[in-house]
Amino acid sequence: MAKIHELSENLTNQIAAGEVIERPASVVKELVENSIDAGATRIRIDVVDAGLKQIVVQDNGSGIERDQVDLAFTRHATSKINNERDLFNVSTLGFRGEALASISAVAHVEILTSVEGKIGTRADFSGGSKKGQEDAAARKGTQITVKDLFFNTPARLKYLRSPRTEMMKIVDIVNRIALGYPQIAITLSNTGKVLLRTPGNGKLQQTVANVYGRHIAEKMMSFEKEDSDFKVSGFLSKPELTRSTRNYISILLNGRYIRNFKLATAIMDGYGSKLTARHYPIAIVAIHVDPLLVDVNVHPTKQEVRLSKEKELSRLITSAISDALLDNVEQTSAFENLTTNRKDSLVDQLKFNLNRDVVNTKREKDEVPEVHEEDNVTALTATKKSKEIGEQKHEPIKKSVHKYIDLNKPQENDKYVITPTWQENVEKQTQLTPFNTEKSSSEVISSGDETLANNLPALKYVGQMSAYIIAENDGDLFLVDQVAARRRLAFEKIRKAMNAKKIVQQGLLTPIVLEFGNLDFLQIKNKLDEIKNIGIYLEDFGQDSFIVRSYPTWINGDIEESLRRILDSYLNLDHSKNTNLFARIAAGQAKKEISGRIKISAAECIEILNNLRQTADPYHDADGRLVLVRMSQNELRKMFKKDE
Repeated sequence: MAKIHELSENLTNQIAAGEVIERPASVVKELVENSIDAGATRIRIDVVDAGLKQIVVQDNGSGIERDQVDLAFTRHATSKINNERDLFNVSTLGFRGEALASISAVAHVEILTSVEGKIGTRADFSGGSKKGQEDAAARKGTQITVKDLFFNTPARLKYLRSPRTEMMKIVDIVNRIALGYPQIAITLSNTGKVLLRTPGNGKLQQTVANVYGRHIAEKMMSFEKEDSDFKVSGFLSKPELTRSTRNYISILLNGRYIRNFKLATAIMDGYGSKLTARHYPIAIVAIHVDPLLVDVNVHPTKQEVRLSKEKELSRLITSAISDALLDNVEQTSAFENLTTNRKDSLVDQLKFNLNRDVVNTKREKDEVPEVHEEDNVTALTATKKSKEIGEQKHEPIKKSVHKYIDLNKPQENDKYVITPTWQENVEKQTQLTPFNTEKSSSEVISSGDETLANNLPALKYVGQMSAYIIAENDGDLFLVDQVAARRRLAFEKIRKAMNAKKIVQQGLLTPIVLEFGNLDFLQIKNKLDEIKNIGIYLEDFGQDSFIVRSYPTWINGDIEESLRRILDSYLNLDHSKNTNLFARIAAGQAKKEISGRIKISAAECIEILNNLRQTADPYHDADGRLVLVRMSQNELRKMFKKDE
């Protein structure tokens, strides 16, 4: 059996580093938090190659005394707590004294620090040991340079993501810290390019604009509420401004960014039914609480905490958000839709038609229909039908005698029961799309009403009523939703233009500059090649912005608004699902172009009816809503009780 022995200091530091320092973003987080605890009002973070080569954090805080530099790089050495009682009343971001020791164990670290009125100190550490120290000229504050992270633990390098991903994680954590401390001016740059700069004037909304962009900050609304234990405040996006993940929800407890599923759920509960499924708001929720009610000593990175009275805090957050939305947003609750009676879908109609117990109450006319000379087409059709019916002898009409008949057995002399072609109709209709179990359509079509695509009969225009076009075919009545039909046609047109080999461009007399938050900017920049495929060409214009000099001709209306909506689709893309993004963009553009019903002529109605037959699914618009409903002759007869 192996003997028990004490681990070396270097090995224990590397083990601690494995818990605290996971990636470059962890280094940035620990160093910036140290700067905040040191009372800094200005912090600058410079990274090279997403922090893999170098990370520099400089502040104007209190600095470190010359004789305490060695102690600062010793494990469990800190100035933030003194006894056990302080451990349960932590008001600073750090308190364990592990950060600098853990970082120096897996990297080359240089510190340049100075306290006010004294000469500065420079010291070097590498692999957990000190390499040298000397006096140096330095401003008040501390500058720490971290080079060659994980140089002595190559296995850790293997599991790091791409430089782009690592940089996005650094941007994300610095954004959260900036939102928690709007009174501190923070600057972040990568290889000389500034990604974030906050003014440090204490105005949270201005910091939100620096982080997420002015366009989003203008659509945010403030809220504030408190009780005897907690005070919550911050900014929320309106229900129409959402993202596809919870990553844009920032919960800040006494300035510390934390992850708490119950509190995030409380935020969602505050929105109620105003958010669509799998969409999440942009929210900054600042919670101020007595440190005695918080235990931060439960996670190595301190991003998870234990809260006393967590249920009361959740109710306060939900109430505060609900009140803010009630005062600022006019939107109907989705639950009101449950009170409306939904029309029978075409799927239900098909199931009804295939039921053997259904009796066909339509009696064919024995006489040959009249032929009008002014309608040659009708005359030819009527003559053909008369030949199919054949010669029949006309007998005097007798009074019908009521008798009971077995409707399940076809009767040769009875036309009220199952028609002879019933089985043939069943075979044809069961092959239609409602009975397929697998769907291969890439369009945004509702799964509940998928029906008869490419089987729309030729419709004859009859007239208009409000927002509906009235048409008929073979005696059946069709009501066509004008708006849904136009949206379907617009969707098909846009998809065709997007799929063209060469997308036609329209130049802009005045280029459009689109500003974004730093994280959104990086995400869009990573997808520029994909965005070019739909005819949108973005050029990096600096300061987290793109310039657009032309746009594809399939975009109509407000060009800037349309471009932002399309780019938001890329930001909201759910990579876990195989969704057709082009179809979603085309559907959104079609919905924006066709906002409501308009007055159209009879010729335009006829053109709409004819063009619908050429679409991939004439029965639904791109969002899955019904375009038309059909009322058969049998249904009309039953409504008017013609068969009684």
